[in-house]
Amino acid sequence: MSIEFSPTNTAIVLIGFQNDYFRAEGALNSLVDSTGNAQRVMKNTIDLLDRALVHKMLVVNTPILFSNNYDELVNPCGVMQLIKDKGAFKRNSPGGQVCREIGARREIVHLEGKTGFNAFVGTGLNNYLSERGIYNVVLCGVVTSICVDSTGRAATEKGFNTTILENCTGARSAEEQSFYMEEICPLYSTVCDSSDLFSEKYIGSKVA
Repeated sequence: MSIEFSPTNTAIVLIGFQNDYFRAEGALNSLVDSTGNAQRVMKNTIDLLDRALVHKMLVVNTPILFSNNYDELVNPCGVMQLIKDKGAFKRNSPGGQVCREIGARREIVHLEGKTGFNAFVGTGLNNYLSERGIYNVVLCGVVTSICVDSTGRAATEKGFNTTILENCTGARSAEEQSFYMEEICPLYSTVCDSSDLFSEKYIGSKVA
């Protein structure tokens, strides 16, 4: 069944827009800042939000946060072990705070509770979107190959029409980003540029 896009049935979900990723001094900045990657993602996402919020589209931010001793992590490995080793994303720490470019926009809803890859786990995101008549979920953020991918798959499995914005997401390298945008994400979602979201095919015809 084809689902029509409109400002009232579409939500933008933000993933990972926190200082530990996006600030030069952030504990995990090096993970996403290859060749100015973080700045690219932030600029394109802010441009998108400037348009979306004018049309009163729902924007939900889903930060990942941990206690000071990382009690939430049981036998962590891989990226989760790296987060613990680097002391990243601690609740009430500068690194765990939402980037000021996002936090300054009062219209954005912040749903906490995320302590893993999938933004639907622990945040109540599924119910929050469903209760507001949202059918289309648009993802922005980092890291493409981890949290964005996990959240995108979950969104599709929960019945949402899922879109991932290529220019508003970032991986650990340009090669990884290209691989996921070309080979992985199209298997379960629509991949497009943020400018496409406001084209006639999607929301453009609804916001004239």
